[in-house]
Amino acid sequence: MTNAFASRSLIKLEITRSLRNRKFLFFSVIYPSVLFVIIAGSQGGSDEVSGTGLSVPAFMMVSMASFGALTAVLMGNSERIAKERESGWVRQLRLTSLPGRGYVLAKTASAAVVSLPSIVVVFAVAGIFKGVRFDAWQWLALTGAIWAGSLCFAALGVAIGYLATGDAVRPITMIIYFGLSLLGGLWMPVTTFPHWLREAASWLPTHAYAALGQAIELGEAPHAKDVTLLVAYFLLFAGGAAWLYRKDTLKA
Repeated sequence: MTNAFASRSLIKLEITRSLRNRKFLFFSVIYPSVLFVIIAGSQGGSDEVSGTGLSVPAFMMVSMASFGALTAVLMGNSERIAKERESGWVRQLRLTSLPGRGYVLAKTASAAVVSLPSIVVVFAVAGIFKGVRFDAWQWLALTGAIWAGSLCFAALGVAIGYLATGDAVRPITMIIYFGLSLLGGLWMPVTTFPHWLREAASWLPTHAYAALGQAIELGEAPHAKDVTLLVAYFLLFAGGAAWLYRKDTLKA
């Protein structure tokens, strides 16, 4: 019970800290909506993204919702953990009843909770300003799929936080963040890429992540390949985070 209480307390603390960080909230919640309006604002509702079967607003809605969730879980986790390691906060937590897996779980869970507003705000803006319409089950499925998929990148954020130092964490995170966003097709459809790059992009976690929502928008079930890829990447990132945590513990 003590361990569970410590984990819940840390999750609550992490969520409170994130919600008080105005810069973090702007880039994870407001910024993706602004990008959606800029990119989709000049497009007609009937304009279709080649090779997807989706209108530009519908396609960009999923892309920007995924991008916002990615920002919330990846950027927030990696920098905060690296700084906490250098400040000695993680070392102090090890003196409490909180187990190592509880710390990693708390970081992942709190990041996922904070990512939910990123998704909902983009959906609201798309519905209000661009008239994007779907059945109720599709809205619920889209929210659930994009939210659940963000756990993969929350685990990646934890791993980067234990891999990089406080000075190096931001450039490393930014390279990974922008690289995955661009090559995964969150900013532009991969159908515009050269064939060889399109094939490579199809194996990236961000491509599989956005594909979940795009399949639901078309009224289909997410493709098995995309689900399998996200699960495999989650296990890889979570396993890496756990290994790096144990390695960091031995250094302390």
